[in-house]
Amino acid sequence: MKESSIKKLCIAGLLCALAVVGSLFSFPVLGSKCAPIQHMINILCAVLLGPVYGVGVAFGASLIRNLLGIGSPMAFPGSMFGALLCGIMYYKTKKLLPTLFAEVFGTAILGGFCAYPVAIFIMRKNMKDIVFYAYIIPFFISTFAGSIIAGSLLYSILKTNILSQFQIEKSQRKIC
Repeated sequence: MKESSIKKLCIAGLLCALAVVGSLFSFPVLGSKCAPIQHMINILCAVLLGPVYGVGVAFGASLIRNLLGIGSPMAFPGSMFGALLCGIMYYKTKKLLPTLFAEVFGTAILGGFCAYPVAIFIMRKNMKDIVFYAYIIPFFISTFAGSIIAGSLLYSILKTNILSQFQIEKSQRKIC
């Protein structure tokens, strides 16, 4: 394996562990556990590792949280769509602000709509008890909080050029 692949796997493993531990700091909103640390991790993965690793970390963290009993099946659509969209957005634009918006849109809108079938078929919720868009608001609150945390963290770190070793070229990186 290349040295860069090993570095990426190590960083992905650390971010996955941080997402699992960070999920202990969650709060309930309208029947969903909101864990903003997961969304912060999604954005960090997008900037540091790219979309494929981002989705892998989101899936791995969701799986571990469910296996440990500290998560719900809502963790899968609630994290993976945002990780994919913000990873693609950062890959295409190399800008932080659109990446943050992509995380919010991917998690709140796409993840929120995809959580409905998960709630019906996997969690065995009654269709009469929830509406089709019931998970958009809780996912939005969670991802918005996580995006603010990640945005402020990355903005300050990228300004100091600490992460330049993870970037392809300094000239390709733009803050806003």
